Amino acid sequence: MIYLILSVLSSMAIFVLFKLFSKFKINTLQAIVVNYVTAFTCGLFFYEGIIRSEIINADWFAVAVTLGFLFIAIFNVMALTAQKNGLSVVSVASKMSVIIPVLFGIYVYKESAGIIKIIGIVLALIAVYLTSIKQKDDTVLTRAIYLPLILFIGSGIIDTSVNHFAPKNNIQLFLAVIFGIAGVIGFIIIAYKSLRLNQHFKFKSIPFGIALGIVNYCSMYFLLKALRVDGFESSSIFTINNVAIVALSTLIGLLLFKEHISKTNWIGIVLAMAAIILISF
Repeated sequence: MIYLILSVLSSMAIFVLFKLFSKFKINTLQAIVVNYVTAFTCGLFFYEGIIRSEIINADWFAVAVTLGFLFIAIFNVMALTAQKNGLSVVSVASKMSVIIPVLFGIYVYKESAGIIKIIGIVLALIAVYLTSIKQKDDTVLTRAIYLPLILFIGSGIIDTSVNHFAPKNNIQLFLAVIFGIAGVIGFIIIAYKSLRLNQHFKFKSIPFGIALGIVNYCSMYFLLKALRVDGFESSSIFTINNVAIVALSTLIGLLLFKEHISKTNWIGIVLAMAAIILISF
């Protein structure tokens, strides 16, 4: 359970950093790319083995490269969704995607699906939706509806694939390849925007990107470690991790950033706690 707690806390730090991006007017794409480079470096630093050219023949290598492309693609879809549909839609679509790895665990891994667990999962999905809705956000579901759908499916595929294909003994290297590929593509995008659109790199993005990269790597690493603890099912881990992040992030928004929490959000937080208890026991 300690790995799951560390993953949730790392994800909380990601939430705080993104809030600071807005406050200090940090270029999000540039910080994200620095984040990928930092996370890639963390993966190499903590890998205890010797990196050999044979890794390109490993069963997980092609998947890791594909996920690297998917990471940066979904980030751009997320940005477009925020512009076209609003921040609430982004939050709901990305967080509700947890149902994909949950169903995958139940049907493919034959994990338990008792009535209490099912009720907990349903409550968790309702909690995510209620907690993510912000009254002041201009949510327009009918405009560019394909974007939140792509975000929902893409986020679910990422979570499912990372869990299913990550090697048991080479988690650090697996994550390093994913983040490394995403970083390379991100640099290409930044170079294009710099040359063609005259968008210059802002060096204040670097420290924020480094901080984001460290907690982003920790979030993924500890989640994978939690998923590999004997006695815990992936469907339960994903649900608890997701709903805890949403609920606690909302509370952090209230305490640190004085954000308004509606009655609907409070109901979502209460349901989130109930869902965690049901799924845990």
